[in-house]
Amino acid sequence: MRPLLAGSGACFEMSVFHSNTERLIDYWRSRGGEGRLPTRMAVNPADFSDLIAQVFILGRVGTGIYPIRLAGAFLGELHQRDLRQQNALSLFRERDKLEIKAALEMARRRPEPVVTTVEVPTEGPSMNMEILFAPLATAEGAPERYLGLYQPLNMVSRLRGLPAQEFAVRSIRGMGPANEETPRLRLATLDGRRIA
Repeated sequence: MRPLLAGSGACFEMSVFHSNTERLIDYWRSRGGEGRLPTRMAVNPADFSDLIAQVFILGRVGTGIYPIRLAGAFLGELHQRDLRQQNALSLFRERDKLEIKAALEMARRRPEPVVTTVEVPTEGPSMNMEILFAPLATAEGAPERYLGLYQPLNMVSRLRGLPAQEFAVRSIRGMGPANEETPRLRLATLDGRRIA
């Protein structure tokens, strides 16, 4: 449980994420030290070897361009293709890409991890999954990488071996002090023109 301060006493709140997601967030925090962003070199995959099939590393070429540098075996099995060098935004529905891009940029600026909950559709059944994005610094200190995790929230076998289609975003939650959900972006049109 995570302690939260409330008035003069302390209360406790149950974790809102899967234990594996929490574990990797805690690991990320431990590698950076007090208030510092961990570097890619500070992350040792042997420290979470039982999760390595679910782990990925994104690069950042610029805003909106996040090539997948490394992808664990589970990602390849879920998508049934090699994801390396593919832009991570291409894994999401067109209408959700702007929100994911904004969340990744927010994670980089704060810097704090972001967890998105998605529906993973196939041609048949679907499942729910958490995706963690935790920013990492280069040796020069710039946040140009992300440590990530695919954490299924249902039995993967329910997909019956069908490949994942584009993810549908259900929620995006930042890990800042308020640990609050990121406001959903909405687009509006006026006479066929997009205005917001």
